[in-house]
Amino acid sequence: MHPGIYLAGFDLFRRDALARGEYLKRLCAAQGLRGLYPFDQPVAAQATPEHTARLICQQNLRLLRDCDAVLANLNAFRGLEPDSGTAFEVGMAVALGKPVWAWFEAPATLREQVPHDADGRDTQGLLVEDFNLPRNLMLACTWAGCSRSAEEALPRLAAYLARQRPAHPL
Repeated sequence: MHPGIYLAGFDLFRRDALARGEYLKRLCAAQGLRGLYPFDQPVAAQATPEHTARLICQQNLRLLRDCDAVLANLNAFRGLEPDSGTAFEVGMAVALGKPVWAWFEAPATLREQVPHDADGRDTQGLLVEDFNLPRNLMLACTWAGCSRSAEEALPRLAAYLARQRPAHPL
């Protein structure tokens, strides 16, 4: 069976979210992977928005538990940082022992991405970490690898997973 790849990211909020999911799943299939996109299992609207949200969360958590690895879109979302839901999914995958491959367009360090003063503090006076990493250390120190695009990431993730699988006896 093909390894299942949970497709994490804010792609779900795009106007073309369904088409984007199909595109990402085709990229997975081209690498012998099975893309698991959260919209593959739609949730009918419930009595309250909170109940709908809980069902969506439960489905996504189930997909994360069932997947073999995560491909995470860690591009900046609504600001300078990745989507908080995606960051949560990365953390959960790491906690479950699942490899995470990140992709994002900004290869620079956080210090190069976040405006700061001579003391390394942003406009709110908060220190911008300086570890020469492109994302927060809790993300960058736990992913299996990172790429600049989904197109670049999936072949690299497939190769990584192939190296991790034990050889089958003949």
